[in-house]
Amino acid sequence: MLKPEHQYSVYILSNKKNGTLYIGMTNNLERRIFEHKNKLIEGFSKKYDLNILVYFEIYQYVNDAILREKRLKN
Repeated sequence: MLKPEHQYSVYILSNKKNGTLYIGMTNNLERRIFEHKNKLIEGFSKKYDLNILVYFEIYQYVNDAILREKRLKN
């Protein structure tokens, strides 16, 4: 299976079962999860120790991913 030229992911992280949720969007899910797990990015996810990937969706177009992220956050 060939990887699409562009791939964008919308993802949800948590810190524990029924815990705090974080919704984000990235063009490299593997790298981004590594950053969350190793607390390399300052902000909400680091503050609340959000590093468990509980869900993700993949999109070919960045605008579709951004729209989905906004809908999930609402």
